[in-house]
Amino acid sequence: HVTVDNAIPYHVMGNRQDGPSTRGPSNSRTGGFGGGSIPRGMWHSVGGGESGFATPDPEDPNIIWSSASGSGARGGIVVRFNERTRQFRQVEVWPETTGGWPAAELKYRFQWTFPLLISPHDRNTVFVTSQHVHRTSNGGQSWEVISPDLTTNDKSKQGISGGLTPDNIGVEYCCVIYAFDESPVRPGVFWAGTNDGLLHVSRDGGQSWTNVTNNVPDLPPLGVVRNIDASKWDAGKAYVAIEHHQQGNFEPHVYKTDNYGQRWTKIVDGIADSPLSYVRSIHEDPVRPGLLYLGTENALYVSFDDGARWQSLMTNLPASPMYWLVVQEHFNDLVVGTYGRGFWILDDLTPLQQLTPTVASSDAHLFAPRSAYRFHNVTSPMSMPNDPSVGENPTYGASINYWLGSVPEGRPTLRISDTAGRTVRTLSGTKTAGLNRIWWNLRGEPSQQIKLRTTPLYADWVDLGPERWRSGGGRISVLQPPGTYTVTLEVGGQEYSQQLEVLKDPNSEGTIADIEQQLTMVRQLRDDHDTVAVAINRIEWIRRQLYDLKPVLRDRPGLESIIAAADSLDEKLLGVEKKLIRLTTTGTGQDGVRWPTMLAGKIRYLAGAVATADFPPADQHREVHQVLAERLARYTAELDQLLSTDVAAFNERIRAGNLAPVIMEP
Repeated sequence: HVTVDNAIPYHVMGNRQDGPSTRGPSNSRTGGFGGGSIPRGMWHSVGGGESGFATPDPEDPNIIWSSASGSGARGGIVVRFNERTRQFRQVEVWPETTGGWPAAELKYRFQWTFPLLISPHDRNTVFVTSQHVHRTSNGGQSWEVISPDLTTNDKSKQGISGGLTPDNIGVEYCCVIYAFDESPVRPGVFWAGTNDGLLHVSRDGGQSWTNVTNNVPDLPPLGVVRNIDASKWDAGKAYVAIEHHQQGNFEPHVYKTDNYGQRWTKIVDGIADSPLSYVRSIHEDPVRPGLLYLGTENALYVSFDDGARWQSLMTNLPASPMYWLVVQEHFNDLVVGTYGRGFWILDDLTPLQQLTPTVASSDAHLFAPRSAYRFHNVTSPMSMPNDPSVGENPTYGASINYWLGSVPEGRPTLRISDTAGRTVRTLSGTKTAGLNRIWWNLRGEPSQQIKLRTTPLYADWVDLGPERWRSGGGRISVLQPPGTYTVTLEVGGQEYSQQLEVLKDPNSEGTIADIEQQLTMVRQLRDDHDTVAVAINRIEWIRRQLYDLKPVLRDRPGLESIIAAADSLDEKLLGVEKKLIRLTTTGTGQDGVRWPTMLAGKIRYLAGAVATADFPPADQHREVHQVLAERLARYTAELDQLLSTDVAAFNERIRAGNLAPVIMEP
């Protein structure tokens, strides 16, 4: 199973065989702004056992209820875990060990994966199920039974397990309530399904129960009711997944009712017909009525029409049993618990929720985006390299989704604008017919690229590449502040716009005023870096021309003095450029410790230091910035002087020799 809490970012909880219930982050925030991994060390036990559920309190993610059974934990163990103390209280319904006992002789039959549900109407009310429904409202201090035995109670199916050698683990029982849910719409509307094929509903908080099994069409007997999902829109509506594979029946059995089980409709059209078609879990979308998700023994499906037709939602999922599905409503993610292939998250269900027939028939459509958090890094736990159990972080930033009715001629572009209408970023989109998704990393346009058109000093062997330039180092791209932005899709000569909200990291101790101070300096440093880049690029452009000119001059007699002048000008330009950038960089990995960092690198370093989390610049940041700004002014003045005197004079000389002058701007 899998559950999620309401933390930001949220945690994923579940169980694995021969281990405890565990909790881990959906986003580790340890990978910087490029994604990164979720180390195994960020997962930890929350009590419970290898099966059942680990269910967080909807208002306090530090409180987690776990159900547990297993070879080391007999019967219906329930624990209440507190993340603050990393300790749990054992509040088992009936703490009498069941190890070695057949089901028929027990007071309560708790199966291996019995349900645990926190009421959607009262976080202090918790339900678990044996053959009865049990309820606590005092943290497990006491439990009350609120149902009769809702199973067939067939004693012939409750005997000793095994032949010559009994194998009574104390959890593998028939005739138990295997699925349970309460209507989110109306308190006290309960749905219960058993692993011997029965369905019951109560509309009065458990005072009376109605067996609605015979109302289900085309339902073989003795099926396992895998899960029931009470509708979020209608108190009388529910969806149920039932399977019979242990009886050799591999057909899908999925049903819905909208009148408290008086009438059921089978909804299986589109599910592949195979020995792995039996169903495991069904879940209703919390935003769009009629949007459903379904897991079978080997596939994930989606329906846009309340189950009338299913289609594959596998994308890059491995074929595996899709045991449990849940939507994390704040982030709008679909989280899938598989058997044997871990937890998987489909980030941002927005386009599925907004994909109407009108949208699907349009030439293009830009979906309203979900809000994006401007997260900052946290420190990483110790971890081993090449750990096969690490998870994958979601892509950083804002998910932008759009629909294309057909493949357009040109490539779509997306423009991000701030409230003043200024374009902060332009992105190139994909052009697949159907749904398209790109991510904006919440950064503005990067600073100007430094293009070195000459080889490093003392390293003529470095290849400049087919375009005859190499990178002069990193670029500065400003993380944009929290606020409202406009996303504009441009495709096929048309524009489509939506608003995007960028939210402050709620884990940050910085204020909006702190962020504004920080961004003011980072923007100044970005501008400074652009000034440096322009100066370096002008110098490199001129030096490249001088180097290319010299072989031409050598082929013509009488121009030795111009060659000497070119060498002299190159030395003067180098004198300025060496102050702006390290010209000995070869890219072989040790440049940073062999040669000093010059002005461009110092500006980038300071920008990174200032942009750490949401803190305003420290006094020393401002002091260093002042020093660097003074150097920049001095060096650019030197270059301007060179361009207006020495380069201009050189151009006069080569014009006199009937040669084209050196171009000063790239």
